[in-house]
This record gives sequence, C-alpha cells and structure tokens, in this order.
Amino acid sequence: QVQLVESGGGLVEPGGSLSLSCAASGSHFGFASMSWYRQAPGKQRELVADITRDGTTDYADSVKGRFAISRDSAKNPVVSLQMNNLKPEDTAVYYCRAEARFGPHEYWGQGTQVTVSS
Repeated sequence: QVQLVESGGGLVEPGGSLSLSCAASGSHFGFASMSWYRQAPGKQRELVADITRDGTTDYADSVKGRFAISRDSAKNPVVSLQMNNLKPEDTAVYYCRAEARFGPHEYWGQGTQVTVSS
C-alpha cells in the first residue's frame, strides 16, 4: 500500500524560508511524477511544483524563482520543497501527490500546514 507522509510545515514570518518533505513508501515500481499542491481556505487546490522521474521540473508562476522541488533517486523517494521569500499568500495546507508509473493511480499525503504571518 502506497503511503505519502509530509513533514516540515509551520509558522514563518514573511520573507522567511521553510522546507517541506514527502516520504513515499510501499511502491513496487516507483512513480512517474511527484508534485506539491496547496489549498488555501476558500480556494481550490492548486499545483505548486512538479518533478518527473527524469528530474524535469515545473512550477506555478506564483512561486517561480522562490520555490525549488527536488527528489532523490530511490524507488520510494523523498521529495522536498524548499520555499524561500515566503509571502502571506503562500499560506495554505500543502499536499504531496504521486502519480503511479503504470495505470491511472494517484496518491495523496495528509497535508501539512504552512502559515506565513508576522
């Protein structure tokens, strides 16, 4: 059974930094891609950053130049999101998502709260 466990959220002042981690387990074949999404109160969940199996990355325009996604090469990897120069509008619950290599399967973590406030 695939599981994704996030960690690293918390409270930070504007301009500060946080690093989120997502540890995957239980996959026999690995993942085609892994992503970070976020959902702010009253808003739809949105894609923040994505990284494919070969390391190709993509970012939402709102976080380009401030956030960086990375992963290790393990079959069940740890995916990290380094967030710099955080803004109050980055406040949200951040979710890790993994897309299976084979078949239409996706997996989600439980979410971790990030609050940017002075």
